[in-house]
Amino acid sequence: MERSRPLARRPLVTLLTVAALAASGMTALSSAARAADADLARNGGFESGLDGWACTAGTTVTSPVRSGTSALKATPAGADNARCAQTVTVKPDSQYTLTGYVRGTYVYLGASGTGTTDVSTWAQSAPDWQRLTTTFRTGPSTTRVTVYTHGWYGTGAYHADDISLTGPGGETGQPPAPPAGLTAGSVTSSSVALSWSPVPGATGYAVYRDGTKVRTVTGTSTTVTGLAPSTAYAFQVAAVNDAGESARSATVTATTAGQPDGGGADLPAHALVGYLHASFANGSGYTRLADVPDSWDVIDLAFGEPTSVTSGDIRFERCPVTECPNVESDAEFKAAIEAKQAAGKKVLISIGGQNGQVQLTTTAARDKFVSSVSAIIDEYGLDGLDIDFEGHSLSLNADDTDFKNPRTPVIVNLISALKTLKARYGDDFVLTMAPETFFVQLGYQYYGTGKWGGQDPRAGAYLPVIHALRDDLTLLHVQDYNSGPIMGLDDRYHSMGGADFHIAMTDMLLTGFPVAGDAGNVFPPLRPDQVAIGMPASTNAGNGYVSPAEVNKALNCLTEKTDCGSYATHGTWPALRGLMTWSINWDRYSNWEFQKNFDAYFG
Repeated sequence: MERSRPLARRPLVTLLTVAALAASGMTALSSAARAADADLARNGGFESGLDGWACTAGTTVTSPVRSGTSALKATPAGADNARCAQTVTVKPDSQYTLTGYVRGTYVYLGASGTGTTDVSTWAQSAPDWQRLTTTFRTGPSTTRVTVYTHGWYGTGAYHADDISLTGPGGETGQPPAPPAGLTAGSVTSSSVALSWSPVPGATGYAVYRDGTKVRTVTGTSTTVTGLAPSTAYAFQVAAVNDAGESARSATVTATTAGQPDGGGADLPAHALVGYLHASFANGSGYTRLADVPDSWDVIDLAFGEPTSVTSGDIRFERCPVTECPNVESDAEFKAAIEAKQAAGKKVLISIGGQNGQVQLTTTAARDKFVSSVSAIIDEYGLDGLDIDFEGHSLSLNADDTDFKNPRTPVIVNLISALKTLKARYGDDFVLTMAPETFFVQLGYQYYGTGKWGGQDPRAGAYLPVIHALRDDLTLLHVQDYNSGPIMGLDDRYHSMGGADFHIAMTDMLLTGFPVAGDAGNVFPPLRPDQVAIGMPASTNAGNGYVSPAEVNKALNCLTEKTDCGSYATHGTWPALRGLMTWSINWDRYSNWEFQKNFDAYFG
C-alpha cells in the first residue's frame, strides 16, 4: 500500500498572506450579500394591526407578544385553519429565508408560489414563543411569493409575531396615479355608496373617510357603512399596487340621511314584546287578545303560514273552536286589535314559526307573499309584520359569500318583498324579526358553506336580510333560546342558562362583528333602540330559561355595565329597547313572572 504523500512546505509568511486575503474576500462577499438582502415582510410584527395581511379568522392582541406591543391571534374552526397570508414581491432565481415566532398547538409557517418547491415548517406544541424558520429558492420567472401562517382545524387559538422574509427585494416600480371621478351615490342614514374611475396598474384602492383609511377594495366602488345619521363626511380614494399608494383623489363630501325609526317612533323607550298563540293551542292554553295585559307593547300573532313551502301564499287561520273552546269571534278579535291600538300597542302578524317553512325561490312566490301578507294586514288592520323564519327557510347558495351583496334567490326575494311592503304601508309600518342565533351570531365564525365548502349553508343566513333592511327595521329580537353554544366577540363559547349568554349575544349585535372572521367584511352594529333580547317566558316555553335575577343581570350589564360577570361588553347601551318572550300564553301559565319582572325593572 502506498503511503500518503506529505504536503509541500511553504514559508509561514505566504500562508498568513493567503489566509488574510481569503478572509478579506469572505468579508467583502458576505457584506455585499447582506447589503442586497432585506426584510420584505410587511408589518411582520403586527404593530399596525392586520395591515398587509389577509386573515380568515385573525385579530391583533397586546398580550402575549414576543416583541413590540402587538401580535397576531388567530382562531381555527371546524372548517377553517385560520390562515393569515401576504403576497411579497421577490426576485427570480434568488434565495430567501422565512422566519417567525409562534405559540400554540399545530402552528404552521410557510411559503407558496415559489416557482420551485413550496416550503413550510410547524410547531406541534409551543406553550411559549418558538422560532420557526425555513428557506427556499424562487423559480427563474417568479416575482411574487405568498408567505403564510395557519393553525389546525378546531385546535384552539394560536399566536404569531416577528415574521420576516429575508432576501433580495424585487422590482416594485412606481405607485399608480391617483383615481379620478370619485362620486357619492345612494345615501342612507348609516351608509354612503362611492364609485370612481379605474386606474391603470392599480391592484386595489384604499378608501379614506375624514382622513382615516377605512377599507381597501379591489373594485372601483364600495359602500361605506356604520355612519351616523344626519352627518357630513369627507371621502377620498387612493390607488394601490406593490410599490405603494398613490396620492389621494379629490375630496367628495356626502351627508347621511336622518335617523329612521322603522315605525317605532311611538313605542315606549323600553318595550315588552310577546307572541300570542292565535292560530293554535298547546299546553299553555288559549289566551284571548282582549285579556292580554297592558304591559305588552308589541303583540305578535302567531302564526301566518304558507300553503306550501315555496308557494309564498301566506294564510292566517285563527284557532278553531274544537281546539280552543274559549276562542273569541272574528268580530271580537278585530275589536280587540282596535282597542290595543287605541291604547298605543302594536299588533303584528308573525310569519313562519317552527312549522311554517317559507322559501321564496321565485319572483312569483315573492309577489304572492306580498299580496297575501297585505291581505292579512288589511283584513285585521294590523300595524306590521314579524319575520320568524326558522328551520330551512333561509340558506345560502355556495357562491353567495358576501352578506352585503346577496345572490341566493330566497334571500334576494325576501328582501325585495319586505321593501315592497314597507313602501306600500309607509313610515309607520312596523317590521320586526326573530331569527335564531344559528342564523345571526354564528355568522361570526361561519357564513354559508364557507370558502372551502362543507359548512351548513344556513349559518349566518339572516345577516343579509337584516343588513339590507336595517333602516326599515323596527326591532330585532334574536331567539336566545333553543340554541347551541355560540362564540362571542371574546372568542369563547357561551351557552344558555345564565345572564352571560344574553350579554354576549346582545353585545355582538350592538358592537358589530367580522363575518366568518373576515376583518374586511364587518356586519355593522344595530342601533340599541332596534334591539330587544329574546327569552323564553318559563321552563315550559323552551330551552334556555333564566330566572328574573339573571334577566336583570343581563340588563344591568348592557345598560349600566354592572353585573357583567366574565364577559366584558364593548359599550353601554341605556337605550336598549327591551325584551321579547315566547310567549304571552306561557307567561300567563306561569302567573305572569316574565311580565311582572319587566314592569318592576323598567318601572
